Amino acid sequence: MQFRIALLAACVMRVVPCAAQATSMSRADAVRTALAHAARLAVARADTAVASAQIATARAIPNPTLSASYSKSIPTYHYAIDLPLDFPWIRSLRIRSAELGLNAADMRYQLARATVALDADTTYTRAVAARERLVLSRRTALEADSLLHMVERRREAGDASEMDVELARVTAGQQANIAKGDSLVLVSTLLDLQGVLGMTSERLEVAVTDSLGSPSGAVVPGKTLSEIAAGLSVESTTLAARLQRRAIWPQPSITFGFETGDPDQPGLLPTFGVGIGLPLFDRNRGAIAQAEAERARAVAEATLAQVEARNQIAHSIREREIALARVERDRLLITSANRVESMSLTAYREGAQTLINVLEARRAAREVLAQYVDDLASAWIATAELRILALQPGRQP
Repeated sequence: MQFRIALLAACVMRVVPCAAQATSMSRADAVRTALAHAARLAVARADTAVASAQIATARAIPNPTLSASYSKSIPTYHYAIDLPLDFPWIRSLRIRSAELGLNAADMRYQLARATVALDADTTYTRAVAARERLVLSRRTALEADSLLHMVERRREAGDASEMDVELARVTAGQQANIAKGDSLVLVSTLLDLQGVLGMTSERLEVAVTDSLGSPSGAVVPGKTLSEIAAGLSVESTTLAARLQRRAIWPQPSITFGFETGDPDQPGLLPTFGVGIGLPLFDRNRGAIAQAEAERARAVAEATLAQVEARNQIAHSIREREIALARVERDRLLITSANRVESMSLTAYREGAQTLINVLEARRAAREVLAQYVDDLASAWIATAELRILALQPGRQP
């Protein structure tokens, strides 16, 4: 008896002290904390900063070149300014390609935020489900212990056999072990949640407060952020490839200057010239090939993003429909299972049922309740996935 009480106390006290010291956190708080401390967002911000720098590079005006020279022949001093010409049709292509690249990087950043929010949301749901299963297993363990006391009293009164007592004792020990295991699962899930939130402590610092009610409605997603980002990348690389094809001829330049040092012609002698590059040895083949390869990769990534997005949407919709249907069936089964458990216990007290019938009814009721919690969690997770997939540019998760 002392061992059984100690085992029950251990499974109860395993989490209670930690939870008492932990900070209560709602689902919305968990998502905000994850978005504030997620390491993967730093990488997405860096990609956006790189794309912004590329726009600054694309908009830069070429610097002129100042040259000065001396010769023995008159005029002896030569000064010139070489001004490169940036044709508008080439400049506009370069800037537009960089702008589309920045838009694609911004979409990828929003997608990274949505992924972090989804990770925090689903981990939070699993923690709530683990907490509910622990509550259920604790209650079942206490009920099993109470049933053992009842059987022991009936044995002392001559209404139960020694085998019934041992069977009740084994069942109580099994339920205590289940409660102990569920407490460890809750601790592990909460530590996983702390990892998602960017916490590095090995002790429990958070406790979930939300409950698993019926999930909110879900909107069927249209075009996802990953598809939009991939499409923008295709447009950007297409313009970049067109730019390289137009850049076969090197950038021309205009030269302004003056000469001095001619005794026959005193003063400054103005000069003017035009420089045109000749594509004799290199017709920009390397840059064109690289741009075309990047465009081909962007097209392939866009196709992959579309296939994966459609599969994710179909999978999430199917998972949500199945989970909600099972939740509705579980609710009906819970009512019946609880009624059967209550009736079997009453019949056992009156001597009309055996102990095995009571244990089987309780086992069935617990399995139905545990399945109900799991199905609710699945419905919540599928709903969260659809909500993230339905995000549009500019909206926060």
